[in-house]
Amino acid sequence: MVTPDAKRKAVAHACAVHGVSQRRACQALRIDRSTVRYTSIRPDDAPLREAMRAVAAERRRFGYRRIHVMLDRQGIVMNQKKLRRLYREEKLQVRRRGGRKRALGTRRPMLVPDRANARWSLDFVSDTFTDGRRFRVLAVVDDYTRECLALVADTSLSGLRVVRELDAIIRWRGRPDMIVSDNGTELTSMAVLRWCQQTGVEWHYIAPGKPTQNAFIESFNGRFRDECLNDTLFSMLSAARNAITSWRRTTTTTDHTRLLATCRRPSSQ
Repeated sequence: MVTPDAKRKAVAHACAVHGVSQRRACQALRIDRSTVRYTSIRPDDAPLREAMRAVAAERRRFGYRRIHVMLDRQGIVMNQKKLRRLYREEKLQVRRRGGRKRALGTRRPMLVPDRANARWSLDFVSDTFTDGRRFRVLAVVDDYTRECLALVADTSLSGLRVVRELDAIIRWRGRPDMIVSDNGTELTSMAVLRWCQQTGVEWHYIAPGKPTQNAFIESFNGRFRDECLNDTLFSMLSAARNAITSWRRTTTTTDHTRLLATCRRPSSQ
């Protein structure tokens, strides 16, 4: 018996089973009578609990800090300590997942983009230098025009770096309506959530283990790896950046423009 609620239940059990008075039960269990007679005036917070459950159902791998950001985006202002208490009482804690990723239910379907900047796809591609060290490439593609908007190569790409690169693209390209990505730690970080809240860009996460839900970027990644990464040996980061930038400028822009014109050309009847 540690919590006041457990003490109240112990006293009630003693009174019901042994037929003793509340005073006698409190004396035997060494519990203050004021603790037993206290009536809570705390509200049940039913709307807050319902909003938390709704966010947790949509974002299954979000902890209470990220849920706090999502609720704040909906205009629900709440102290973080209170949110953590409700989060614990609703048993919404994220369990540590083991083994390979599995799909945890379906997500809402995405609409087909009908114009440029309607939806961007984002993903990481990994490769190695000749000495065995690894580096990553952040790829951003416009799903409507099939244009590669950025290929950022570095040994480390955090959530803060991702939002900085997106801001750089928006300055010359314009703001997208939606960005699609997987559930990587960099893409579900607090930096990305704050960026979405500040810019108003909707971020759609595909279901774990379902790369086909992000087919545009997966198709681009296959071509990028086949034509550039697998065809070149990189000894240092500067060489990798130069080769990747050259490939993007000389290959993807013209080919994607030609492909777009071919796909949009009306067929003859």
